[in-house]
Amino acid sequence: MPENTWQKSSYSGAHDECVEVRSAGGLIEVRESDDPDVIVSTNTSAFTSLLHTVRAGELDHHA
Repeated sequence: MPENTWQKSSYSGAHDECVEVRSAGGLIEVRESDDPDVIVSTNTSAFTSLLHTVRAGELDHHA
């Protein structure tokens, strides 16, 4: 992931309502594209763990 470049999911297509992520200063930052001033930061390990959890479907019962 390029440093300081916001990326959105390929599932978002041309829509602007999406979650964006970037690497900045050794942290992973996440924001909602329609409220870009609110940024949540975490470390790489925690973000990787979240991605594995989501991909495994472990949070699907919350939908």
